[in-house]
Amino acid sequence: MSRTKILRYLIFAALGIIVVRLFFIQIVEHDEWVSRATKQQTLLEEIVAERGSIYMMDEGKPVEVVMNQTVYSIIIDPQITDKDGLKAALDKYAKEYVTANIDEVFNIEGLRYYIVAKNVPREIATKISEEGVSGVWFKQNNRRVYPEGEMAAQMLGFVNMDGEGQYGVEGALNERLAGKNGMLKTISDVNNVALSIGNDNIRIPAVDGENIVLSIDRKLQKKTEEVLANAVNTTLATHAAAIVMDPNTGEVLTMASVPTYDPGKYEQVADWTSYINYTTDVPYEPASVCKSFVFAAALNEGVMTPDSTYFNTGQTEVDGAIINNATKTANLYGTISMRTALNNSLNTGSIQALKWLGGDAEHINLQGKQKLYDYYGKLGLGKRTGIEISEAEGVVHEPDYGYAPDLTYAEMTFGQGTSLTMIQLASAFSTIVNGGYRITPTVVKGTMKNGELEVAKFEEGNGELVISSDVSATMRTMLHDTRSLYWKKDAPGYYLGGKTGTGQVYLEETGAYSAPDGETIGTYLGFGGPDGELPKYVIVVKMWGEGQHLDGSTDAKTLFDNVSDAVINNLKIKPKE
Repeated sequence: MSRTKILRYLIFAALGIIVVRLFFIQIVEHDEWVSRATKQQTLLEEIVAERGSIYMMDEGKPVEVVMNQTVYSIIIDPQITDKDGLKAALDKYAKEYVTANIDEVFNIEGLRYYIVAKNVPREIATKISEEGVSGVWFKQNNRRVYPEGEMAAQMLGFVNMDGEGQYGVEGALNERLAGKNGMLKTISDVNNVALSIGNDNIRIPAVDGENIVLSIDRKLQKKTEEVLANAVNTTLATHAAAIVMDPNTGEVLTMASVPTYDPGKYEQVADWTSYINYTTDVPYEPASVCKSFVFAAALNEGVMTPDSTYFNTGQTEVDGAIINNATKTANLYGTISMRTALNNSLNTGSIQALKWLGGDAEHINLQGKQKLYDYYGKLGLGKRTGIEISEAEGVVHEPDYGYAPDLTYAEMTFGQGTSLTMIQLASAFSTIVNGGYRITPTVVKGTMKNGELEVAKFEEGNGELVISSDVSATMRTMLHDTRSLYWKKDAPGYYLGGKTGTGQVYLEETGAYSAPDGETIGTYLGFGGPDGELPKYVIVVKMWGEGQHLDGSTDAKTLFDNVSDAVINNLKIKPKE
């Protein structure tokens, strides 16, 4: 066979293969190849929603305290990017924003897209762009900015490098603040530039996040944190926390903890406990402040009055355990009134109230425990309050809990053996002093829309009557007497009341409570406002330190006084004339 014929046969065979292949591509594999072509020609881009700002109140007006700053992500295509030029530019301008090992990125086979730096400020992105490095793109994003620095950090939380809210308001309300990203799908040219033609174009606009307005008073928050910091600097405490709340609406006006941190530099904290909001996330045994709730329950049940009496020996035995009073002065022995018992924070007095709740003046019984359990439930103790940020549940044991349930409930009357959060204490105490109405605490006042504050409606459930208005008035008087009996009088025209708590701490290493003169937590729970009116504010303060003795009647009471002065001054609460 001649070479010409052989060449002809080879050409025909090649053409045959091409025809068969075209047949498969155009007929058999048509849909697959169309899909591939579409992918290469289609630009699919996420449209990032702008995160909503956060506001606080300042003299009745919303003020922006958390906002966004335009930043950029730096994106490369390792197949065409000038590696050396990129490394030089990043090293020169953006070391702290680099999020990848450049050498490792360039060693990933087939990689065409990678983010090598995040949260790059505009001015730095501009300088890198001016370097003219090939194969580098910039994607615009928003970075969270906290111009108030450390103020309210545990309550606000922060936004991490991935744009996700963490802790506080940022974490709990992340979905509302973040909004919803949109999408752009369109035909692109060879340079990956979007074209405005095509029947399959899709553009779903981004929905920006809500602008949340908090009920927090900006100036009062700042002042309260200064007061707390001073308390830590001048006492044995290493930590302090405070809540200020309107007892009539449930609006939280201040929520503060120290030490604090800068949410704009959240990654620089020494340990993660700096992020904890001690007012909502950490239950503890608040000690004798709980006597307020036990006395209110007994008064409301009609089993005692402030002048009801019992015989005080300075101690009582429950389930084989001896419970002593902290105060043991001679004038308190014998027959005393419940008013005297509260004024001197006698454990035997709160236990006596529990006995009366059960209809037996001599013994604790199931009926009394059940009634106290029910009142704690109605007051919201040991359960989440419904506030918009994260909160712990706490513990209030059921009446038949454990091997010594009577002892458990005896201790519960003076705030041991039960774990409650500060926000629960503030909410329950508000019910005791506001006329008897259960309130749901809130840190969200509303939203900013078109430059105007749109106030949120309060959740249904506010307004449930837990104790009568007469009992509430009696409790205000008793708490006022308890406060004013042993300390200097408050300023004329103001009416304040409160209860101290000095709580022993359960020590894991010993399996027992600390000694009375050992490590303790100091708490003060009080109210205030013009004389003759319902209270304008409720304050809970807490002080503690590992191994330190903090007293409710000295350390915490002084802290309460200073916070109360700040409330009166900043909110311009006028005395009764």
